Amino acid sequence: MTVRIKICGITRLEDGLAAIRYGANALGFILVKKSPRYVEPDQIRFIISSLPPLVQTVGVFVNEKPRRVRELVEYCGLDLVQFHGEESPEQCGIFSTRAIKAFRVKDSSVLHEIDAYQGKVRAVLLDSWSSKAHGGTGKRFNWAIARQIVASSKVPVILAGGLNADSVEEAVRQVKPFGVDVSSGVEVSPGIKDKKLMKDFIKRVREAAKEIV
Repeated sequence: MTVRIKICGITRLEDGLAAIRYGANALGFILVKKSPRYVEPDQIRFIISSLPPLVQTVGVFVNEKPRRVRELVEYCGLDLVQFHGEESPEQCGIFSTRAIKAFRVKDSSVLHEIDAYQGKVRAVLLDSWSSKAHGGTGKRFNWAIARQIVASSKVPVILAGGLNADSVEEAVRQVKPFGVDVSSGVEVSPGIKDKKLMKDFIKRVREAAKEIV
């Protein structure tokens, strides 16, 4: 089984290039101004223009107007959009072939919430629930719920929330997700990645994926 790997919260070209060199499939850029990992569109455009081909780039948005999302996607050169707020199925459907919808998992009620987005998005992403932030908390949630979602979802499921090199092998074995997403788990400070942590994280995902049929 191949598990896709996204390194999110990229703010520097050197971190993006290192992530790709170690085997990451996708890079995420935060376009939410109140986030400590926010990156100006000009910087995202520069980083993306400097990347090698065949690397997916993802812009993360929270409750942004569709017109503004479209403008930033085109200006920055983003491949996919990740909606991390309270965007409706209809809003996500505008970008259906490019959209990933994130869900903050508090309990099993999220299963019913996800149902409304099936067929409206390219994939769903599962993150930890927090009353203080839409993501990037570094906290883990109940993987048993994630397993249920993987088993029932009609679209690929990406696992996030509290992942790091120490936890991701067990996460991959238990949940068997299409992909994993990490940000704070490979950082020395918000937006600044640690090359060794990224390398170890990616290596352990690949090792765990070999065990999954």
